[in-house]
Amino acid sequence: MLARYFLTVLLMISWGAYGQPGFGNARKINEDWSFILNLTDTTGALPAATARWQPVDLPHDWSVKQPLDPAHASCMGYLPGGIGWYKKTMYLPRQQGKCYLYFEGVYNRSEVFVNGKSVDRRPNGYVSFIYDISNEVRWDSANTILVKVDHHRSADSRWYTGSGIYRDVWLVMANTIHIDTWGVYAYPELGDDGGKLHIETNIKNSSDRSERVEVAHQLTDPAGVVVAAASQSLRLLPDSVQKEKTALSVKSPRLWSLGDPALYRLKTIITRGGKIIDSNTTTTGFRKFTFDPDKGFALNDVWMKVKGVCLHHDAGVLGAAMYKDVWSRRLLQLKQLGCNAVRTSHNPQATALYELCDELGLLVLNEAFDEWEFPKRKWLEGWNVGMPGYQGSFDFFEAWGARDLADMVSRDRNHLSVFAWSIGNEVDYPNDPYSHPILDGNAANGFTQKIFGGYKKQAPDANRLGDIAKRLVAVVKQYDRSRPVTAGLAGVAMSNETAYPGALDIAGYNYTESRYTSDHQKYPKRVLYGSENRHDLAAWKAVTDNKHIFGQFLWTGIDYLGESGKWPSRGFYSGLLDFAGFIKPRGYYRQSLWSEAPMAYLGTYPTPEKQERRPSMDAWPLWNYSPQKMIRVVCYTNQPQARLSLNGQVRGAIAAKDPETGIIFWDLPFEEGELKVEALGSDGSVAATDQIRTAGPAHAIRVVSVTKPHHDGIFQVALQITDATGRPVLDAENEITCTVEAPGRLLGLENANNKDMGDYTDNKQAVFKGRLLAYVKMSGLQTATVRFISPGLQPAAIPLEGIVLHK
Repeated sequence: MLARYFLTVLLMISWGAYGQPGFGNARKINEDWSFILNLTDTTGALPAATARWQPVDLPHDWSVKQPLDPAHASCMGYLPGGIGWYKKTMYLPRQQGKCYLYFEGVYNRSEVFVNGKSVDRRPNGYVSFIYDISNEVRWDSANTILVKVDHHRSADSRWYTGSGIYRDVWLVMANTIHIDTWGVYAYPELGDDGGKLHIETNIKNSSDRSERVEVAHQLTDPAGVVVAAASQSLRLLPDSVQKEKTALSVKSPRLWSLGDPALYRLKTIITRGGKIIDSNTTTTGFRKFTFDPDKGFALNDVWMKVKGVCLHHDAGVLGAAMYKDVWSRRLLQLKQLGCNAVRTSHNPQATALYELCDELGLLVLNEAFDEWEFPKRKWLEGWNVGMPGYQGSFDFFEAWGARDLADMVSRDRNHLSVFAWSIGNEVDYPNDPYSHPILDGNAANGFTQKIFGGYKKQAPDANRLGDIAKRLVAVVKQYDRSRPVTAGLAGVAMSNETAYPGALDIAGYNYTESRYTSDHQKYPKRVLYGSENRHDLAAWKAVTDNKHIFGQFLWTGIDYLGESGKWPSRGFYSGLLDFAGFIKPRGYYRQSLWSEAPMAYLGTYPTPEKQERRPSMDAWPLWNYSPQKMIRVVCYTNQPQARLSLNGQVRGAIAAKDPETGIIFWDLPFEEGELKVEALGSDGSVAATDQIRTAGPAHAIRVVSVTKPHHDGIFQVALQITDATGRPVLDAENEITCTVEAPGRLLGLENANNKDMGDYTDNKQAVFKGRLLAYVKMSGLQTATVRFISPGLQPAAIPLEGIVLHK
C-alpha cells in the first residue's frame, strides 16, 4: 500500500532543477546580471544613476580580471579587491507562498537589496546563505536585486580569495509550509543486521495557524530500486520549525567506498490534505568511519592510510569562479595519482565540490576557519614590504563564528564523503598571536631553544584556545554527532600545554612529524594524523612507519593563486597539479608513492655541478640538451628497480631507489634520440615503461584532449606545441590566439606559468612547457568551432558540440 502511495505522489510531482537549499521550486538565476566596480571607494555608497554597468554572468570573480600589480598584496596574488555592485532585474508572476534568494557564496561582506530595501548582510565570504524576500518583491512586476560586495580590505586572507558573487545564485519559490533550509538530515548506521538510515526533517510553518501535514520518505538504491519507505503525520504549530524523526532499515546495503562510491537517493515529500506542498531529494548512502588511537582509520572496517591533499578554491585564470566541470577534471587527475582525500583549506567550499567527492569516491576533511578572534600577519603591499598588516575575518568571528560553523555543518552533513569537521587551521601559531611560557624553552620541559622569539607576556594567552575550541566543538555536535571534530595544529608544543587538543576528537599536526611517536606515548588516547605535510618521502614514511598515524594531507594538491613569493609570482607552486590542472612531475612522484597500479615516469635535468646526491621530484620529461652535457635522468616508479636505455642501448646498471627520496636516477651525457626506462618488479620482469624523445623545432599547435562538460557547459581544451613529427616541444614559448564562434564563449586561457604576470583577460596567451588550456563555455545543443593560431605554427581547430547537461 505504501509503495502504491509513493508511486502516485511521484507522478504528481513536477520536478525542477534541484536547488541547494533543499526545498521549494529552485532555479539558478546566474544569467543577465550587471556589474560595476570601484577600486578606490571604501564607503560603498549606492551607484549613481549615471553609473556604467557592464553585463556579466555568474559565477563571477572581478579580482582575477584586473591587472597584476607588484603594489598589491602578495597574499592576493598581486590582484586588487575593491567594492563591487551586482544588479539583476526579474519579472515575477503573482503566486501564493514564499520567495527566497539563496547565495552559495559571495566574497565578502555582502549586503543584498531588493527593490531598494536592504534585506540583510553576511560578512563571511565562504558560507552559503538564504534570505526571505517575500515582503520585498512586487508580483506581476519587475524587481531589482542589488548586491553590494565589500572587499576593499583585500589582504584579508593568506591566500587568494577572489571577489564577488563567485558561486551560483538561486531563486526559490515555496509554499508557506516547506522543508527548512538544509532541513533534511540523513546519517547512516551499520550493524550486524544491515544498515539503518536515520532521518531528521525540519519543517517550517510560516503561516499564522496550525497545520497537519504528512511527511513521507522513500529510499532508492544505486540501481534506482526502492528499498525502504516510511511516512507519518505531524502537527505544525503556527510560525514555527518542527522536527520529524524516523529511520529506514536496509538489509545488506551496498556500501559507499573509495573504489565503489555507491549512492542512494532519499526522496522526502510533504503533503497537506492529499496535495504535495514540498519535496526534496537527498543524496545519501551507507558507510562507516572508525578512528582508533593505535590503529588509525578504517572505512567500512577496512584499515587504510589517508592519502590526502589540501585544496584552495581558485582555478588559475578563472579565479574563484566555481565551475563543477572544471573541478571534476581536477579531482579525477588527483585520484589518478592515488589521492583518496581532500582537505578544504581553510574554509567551506562550494557544494559542487562535495557532490563530486561523493560521486568519485574521495574523503573530505571539511574545514571552517583560518582565524578565530585574532588576525594573522599579512603583507598589505607587495611581498615583505613595510610592516605587515592585520586585515582578516577576525572582526566578525565573535558575532558570526558560531552561526557560520553551524551553517557549514548543516549544509554539508549529508555528504557521505565528509569524514571529519575541522574548526580551525593554525590558529595556534606561536606568537601569531597567542603565546605561552613554554615558548621560552628550558631543559626541564625538553625545549632548549626559545621558540619564535620566546614567551610574550603581552600577547593573548594561549589557554584561550581551549575555551574557544570547546565552544566550537559544541556547535558542531549540535548539528552532527556522526563525525569527529578536528583542527590543524601548528604549534603543537604550545597547544599541548592547553586544553585545545583535548577538546578535539582527532588531532591534526601540521609539519610536526617529529612528535608522532613521543605524543602517541604521552597522549595514548589521542588519534593523530598529518593535517598539513611536505611532499618528501620522509613525511610519507612517518605515516607508513607508524601504525597509529592514519594519513597525511600534502601542501598542496593543486597550485593556487596568492600566498605568492617575490614578484613575479602569481601564487603558491608546490601542487601535484598546476594552475591548469595538468599533472606536474611531482604529481607523478607522488603517484609512485601512493598508487597501487604499476607505473613509471621519466624526467631529466642538468646534473648538479656539486654532484648533489638527492635527486629531484620536479624533473620534466625533456630530452633536448647540448651534446655531451651531463644530464641527470630520474625515474619515479612504485617498482623496486629500473633499467635505462638510450636509442636501444642499455645505459648503466639496473638501479634501485635512492633511500632518502625513493627515486631511481642515473647521470649520463646527452645524446639525441629516445630515452626509455623499464620499471622492474622484484622478480626482474617489466612492470611499466616510459620514454621521452628529442624534439625538433616547434611546428604545430595540437589539440591533445577535450574534456566534455557534464554540469555547467565548460569544455576544457588542452593544447600542446609539437614538432613536425608530433613530438611535444616542452621548451616552446609561442603566443597563442584563440577565437571562439558563437554561441561558445571563451572564459580564459591558462598556461600554468607562475612567473607570467601578463594580461589574462584577453584571448592571447603564451604557452608554458609547450602547453595551454582553454576554458570554453557552451549552452544548449549548438556547435561552435574553436580556433588556435600562432605565427609560424600550423593552426588547430576543433568543433565543440553543445550537450544536454545534468541538473
